[in-house]
Amino acid sequence: MQKFLLPLVLLLMTPFVQAAIKFTIKDEQGNTNWQYVANWSSGILIILLTIIAIWLFLTKRREKKTNHELNVIRKELEQRVKDRTATLDESNRLLQESNQLLAQEVEQHVNTTSRLRVSESYIKDILTSMPLMLISLDKEGRVTQWNRRVAEASGISADDALGRNLWEVYPSATIQPETVQQAIRENRTIHLKQSLRSVSHFDITIYPLRDADHPGVVILVDDVSKQITAENMLIHNDKMSFMGELASTMAHDINAPLQAILLDLKSFQGILSQHDFIKDEADKEKVAKLEALLADMSEKGTQVSTITNNLVAFARSQHQGKQQANVIDVMESAVGVANDVISSDSFTFRDLKIERDFEESLPVLPCYITELQQVLLSLFRHAMRSISARAAQASDPYEPKLKLMLSECYDSLWIRVQHNGIGLTHEEQMHLFEPFFSQDGESEDHDAGGRLSFSHYIITEQHRGNMAVTSDVEIGSTFHIQLPLAD
Repeated sequence: MQKFLLPLVLLLMTPFVQAAIKFTIKDEQGNTNWQYVANWSSGILIILLTIIAIWLFLTKRREKKTNHELNVIRKELEQRVKDRTATLDESNRLLQESNQLLAQEVEQHVNTTSRLRVSESYIKDILTSMPLMLISLDKEGRVTQWNRRVAEASGISADDALGRNLWEVYPSATIQPETVQQAIRENRTIHLKQSLRSVSHFDITIYPLRDADHPGVVILVDDVSKQITAENMLIHNDKMSFMGELASTMAHDINAPLQAILLDLKSFQGILSQHDFIKDEADKEKVAKLEALLADMSEKGTQVSTITNNLVAFARSQHQGKQQANVIDVMESAVGVANDVISSDSFTFRDLKIERDFEESLPVLPCYITELQQVLLSLFRHAMRSISARAAQASDPYEPKLKLMLSECYDSLWIRVQHNGIGLTHEEQMHLFEPFFSQDGESEDHDAGGRLSFSHYIITEQHRGNMAVTSDVEIGSTFHIQLPLAD
């Protein structure tokens, strides 16, 4: 509409049109022709109204078309909004479901992690608190597990041991690297038994790990010292009971015919002493030899009688309690018995030079007197064997010596028996106080006289003391016995 009105207004404002209009509305006298002006104005108005009506019609049509297009666009937009809303709703629903699933999965992972931590802590507590010593190694021999029992036994903490080579961090380990590699290579369990100076006993199990990507071994070390000690105590108790019964039976069985033999010997000696009727010097010489032989037989019989009496006293002592005793008297009594019963092929116990080093005013000792005498006799017998062996090997003049020492120290009474015979090797010292038989029942040493396990048992178990030996093959041996004075 504006593009039509603007040209029309411009046209009416032109000088030519203005002059024409002015000429037209004036008459010849120059007066205004109002009728013409009215007609012309009406015509112009009609034309303008017609143009405006046409413009309005066209505008209405355009408006309807625009409204239709807008409705179509609106419907499309509404549909798009609906589709987008539906899509957003679906996305939100899927997002919510995903969030729920993610939350559930996270919760499951959190629960699984928590359970894994609890399980790891539980397993770690088990490995740490278990009474067995546990060491885990990788294929290079580096420590991956080191429980508290190993730390206590070795004095090396787990922080210092983990990640390091076992034989670098603990050089005194008795397990060899070859044994560990053998378990890994052959993929089988290896069992070992070890004893340290007959005091500590260990059962060692080495088993390989089944993980092919991370091979290694686990070493379990079980300290069975108490078990072995208990078994040895049971063996010794059985031996003690059996020996008591055997000693009593043998003593009674031997004593009766022995006393009869001694009585007959005395009677025969009495008869021979009345040999005034023998006048021949040759016969007198024979009778003198016979008397000497009978005297020797009588002396040997007296020794056997002393042995049987000692066996009876030993058997009776199994059922008696401790008694307060003067240890010097016990020692001298044992020496007296040894003089009667201990001898070798070359000389007797009486031939030994015995030195005594006894402290004065020693207190009385609560002990099993007969059993303590048996221990001393065992030590004297062991010393006699070593001295006899040294005498047999000696090329220079050899004087056998035995030194007996008694002293008091720190509420204990110390007994030391020292000899200058052949000493003990390191291996013999390790096994001196072990039983005569191994755990599987096979004999280790058929010569029971070379062992002192029974004496060790009497001192350590019956008297709650200690017994040890120091020795040098060229110089001799010293046996140390510590007995508590408090009962």
